[in-house]
Amino acid sequence: MLVSYNWLQDYVDLDGITPEDLANKITNAGIEVEHLNYPGEGLKGIVVGKVESCTQHPEAEKLNLCQVNLGSETVQIVCGAPNVAAGQKVPVATVGARIAGNVKIKRAKLRGEVSNGMICSLDELGFDHNYVPKEYADGIYVFDDEVPVGTDALPFLNLDDALLELDILVNSAHCMNMIGVAYEVSAILDRPIHLTKPQVEEADQRASENIQVVIADPKKVPYYGARLLTGINVKPSPRWMQLRLIAAGVRPINNVVDISNYVMLEYGQPLHTFDYDQFGSKRVLVRNAGENEEITTLDGQLRKLTNEDLLITNGEKGGGGRRCHGRRKYGSICSNKECFA
Repeated sequence: MLVSYNWLQDYVDLDGITPEDLANKITNAGIEVEHLNYPGEGLKGIVVGKVESCTQHPEAEKLNLCQVNLGSETVQIVCGAPNVAAGQKVPVATVGARIAGNVKIKRAKLRGEVSNGMICSLDELGFDHNYVPKEYADGIYVFDDEVPVGTDALPFLNLDDALLELDILVNSAHCMNMIGVAYEVSAILDRPIHLTKPQVEEADQRASENIQVVIADPKKVPYYGARLLTGINVKPSPRWMQLRLIAAGVRPINNVVDISNYVMLEYGQPLHTFDYDQFGSKRVLVRNAGENEEITTLDGQLRKLTNEDLLITNGEKGGGGRRCHGRRKYGSICSNKECFA
């Protein structure tokens, strides 16, 4: 279980408690902290810059000459990222900076043009490429507009965080989520826990009027709940949520998928969202798979099932399994304005 020190502070006041202190206290209380990692360790000289102008390099079709405002000065940086554009606020490794792999950034000449630093991708700042959002997978990272120019970029990338890797045993399964860990830390430190209740606008129409849940074997599945969500605008999730998901080893997809994954990490409650228009039925049937039944999941893999596997289906074919995969045809990639979860 990966626990973000910054995220944990949403629930418990950690003032005066360093990540090292916290790791020792949690271990002494009976939950072993296997590793304490600092994602931004070794990085220095990374600031927020604004691309004031971006023109094609006169001698290289795939390179751009960028004039980048660093707050104290404006410098020229040669950048080959396909998504770089004027007006963006970006992470910049200044001359003398250190990026991932302890690489030192030097002033350089590229095809006859001086480059005073580097506009960085998430990979160059040490992020695992497997978890980088698709829109930044092949280019530089772009901050929100409100991020101030010239400031240290690491806090805006959640690289000022510490990650505690907990070894959770079977008798501590309640700590397989952030709030469960927060309750433990609250007790260990004798400090109150602070939880906020989400504000939800309930519609007059009941979800059961649009979707029916049927459980084939209530002994195996005592309860399965579904809620219908309408008026959805599918788009990227907020940056703070994306960065928390990445730190937890989850790749951001869009706001619908990311919220379901975020709630799973926060509360320990697995969720799955379905595109209502693509589901093909107004009936959700929770059943065991047939022996050797096959489904293609969202990752494109054809999976052969046994009769011990549980499926969430539309009454015909599997939509989501107990392994929390979604069926490729109508799974989590919600593209319409109505979903249910």
